[in-house]
Amino acid sequence: MKLPLLLLLTSAIACNGQNNKLSMNSNNPLLCDVQTGLCEMPGNEQKTPVSPKPVRIIYFTDPICSSCWGIEPALRRLKLEYGEVVEIEYHMGGLLPSWDVYNSGNISKPSDVAHHWDEVSLHYDMPIDGDVWLEDPLPSSYPPSVAFKAAQLQDGQKAIQFLRRIREMVFLEKKNITKWEHLEHAAKQVGLNVEQFKADYEGRAQTLFQEDLNLARSLNVRSFPTLIFSDAEEQKLVLKGVRPYEHFEQTLLALFPQAMKNVYDNRPEVLFQHYPTLTTREFEVLAGVSKEQAKKTLQQMQEKGMLKVYHTKNGALWIR
Repeated sequence: MKLPLLLLLTSAIACNGQNNKLSMNSNNPLLCDVQTGLCEMPGNEQKTPVSPKPVRIIYFTDPICSSCWGIEPALRRLKLEYGEVVEIEYHMGGLLPSWDVYNSGNISKPSDVAHHWDEVSLHYDMPIDGDVWLEDPLPSSYPPSVAFKAAQLQDGQKAIQFLRRIREMVFLEKKNITKWEHLEHAAKQVGLNVEQFKADYEGRAQTLFQEDLNLARSLNVRSFPTLIFSDAEEQKLVLKGVRPYEHFEQTLLALFPQAMKNVYDNRPEVLFQHYPTLTTREFEVLAGVSKEQAKKTLQQMQEKGMLKVYHTKNGALWIR
């Protein structure tokens, strides 16, 4: 049964709104609303090619979007269960051009982000260490966004791995991912040709990033994450913010009811073959176990030498 379009569209949740704990601020993209799960920019549809798979998702994101980090468990599960019928296109949204542009409201300087990131980490149950904004703050999210486009020019799957790696760097390791040394290291780690990566970063990727910004503008995308689901007839449904996995699944099935769920092997060692790094929350969602059981299993795997663990003050990353 198709979900009411209005329900799906009104599930869009804005990062410029905060509850009592996190105050209102409609002009700051880094104040990501933990209740609604969006990082929003202050502020005509464009026809796009049809995916060879029945459902296409245009995903607008940003390397430093904490709410985008918050949907990783659901997005990874969606790929395992419905990867045969869903094609996901990653586009950069340009969350933080510079602090000269975004300098108002409750977040007016990098240090204001630190406590906010610690708060959203607890809310999403995903490890984020906001101290990067105190120790080595980022001036913009544009350099890592351009770097992602450079990675895409070489290999789409490696580009997604690259995006994951630089997010781990900034959210967990407190690295300023606008610096070339970190981008270069991440490129090496995921197997990109670094010389080509650098040439594209300084050249073609700049144009591709601007095309992503133009596409977001044409589709009136001003908050992240935004996922636009479309079918072969170009019917569209929009999902925004950090939502339960069921919302992702229901949106997909509303467009393509005949989609068959893949019953994947959720044994821990197999999950780490799909995804070499998992947070505790991600493992919990993918394995279908309680948080307590997830921690127990992961700790046992570490004790057996199957995993390494990277601890932060707000959670851990488990590494195959």
